[in-house]
Amino acid sequence: MTTVFIAGSISIRHLHPKVRERIMNIVRQEFDVVVGDADGADTAIQQFLHAMAYRRVTVFCSGQAPRNNIGQWPVRRIHTTQRPGTRAFFTAKDIAMANIADSGLMIWDAKSSGTLGNVIELLNRQKYSWVFIDPPTRFLAVKCAERIEALLSCMSTSARLQAQRKLGLEHVLPALHVNTRQSNLFTQDVSGALHAAH
Repeated sequence: MTTVFIAGSISIRHLHPKVRERIMNIVRQEFDVVVGDADGADTAIQQFLHAMAYRRVTVFCSGQAPRNNIGQWPVRRIHTTQRPGTRAFFTAKDIAMANIADSGLMIWDAKSSGTLGNVIELLNRQKYSWVFIDPPTRFLAVKCAERIEALLSCMSTSARLQAQRKLGLEHVLPALHVNTRQSNLFTQDVSGALHAAH
């Protein structure tokens, strides 16, 4: 069964109709969904899935209990030795979702290092993402390191510098280029599953 990691930036509190259409397509395909417990996009995703009464959802959290679990879905608690409340503490659940997922649907404000980091974590595992960039409200398929560069071109100088500091992009990007050149990526490409039905 295909598992999709759906996540997004904390600044995004409402899902664009294009994103809702993609999620509805995932529901129609009856794919498993993994989602985080944060405010912002995670909560908006949960609200939308709950409104559709979708049950194939697992909420991931770092620590003992999820901050948000609107549908009262099963919870996967990720143990981490990182200090509670830190970026590394919350990143532990994102890494776990990247490990279990087959692909990702990311809703990105062109600023968030966390959402960008999720795309990179998936790509490091030879898994693709569809990234909805808002603004300018368009999708980008990320299947290779060059597409990470395309995402970075959407960022302001200050946001990119912050991502560089938080994610260590000067080391991450060269490694991604090597990884994607050496790997036969996406041999079982299910990218059509994330396309909206027309």
